[in-house]
Amino acid sequence: MDDIHENDVVALLVDLPDSGLRRGDTGTVAHVFKTTKDHPAGLIVEFIDESGTQVQIDVVDPSLIIKLIFRTSSEAA
Repeated sequence: MDDIHENDVVALLVDLPDSGLRRGDTGTVAHVFKTTKDHPAGLIVEFIDESGTQVQIDVVDPSLIIKLIFRTSSEAA
């Protein structure tokens, strides 16, 4: 898997009911930080809804998300 960086678009692989987030929800990585004992997650992700409205900002473990890669139609063909 590619490393995840700030401004990457990601999707959740699991439900996070305590945060009101569901598998497939998408967001943008707002900040990447080194994991520590107090902060094991390593990423802050801003999640949005279908209309682009911010739904939640949450600290997310990198193992719970996947980086989305967008290609133009000419690249996909």
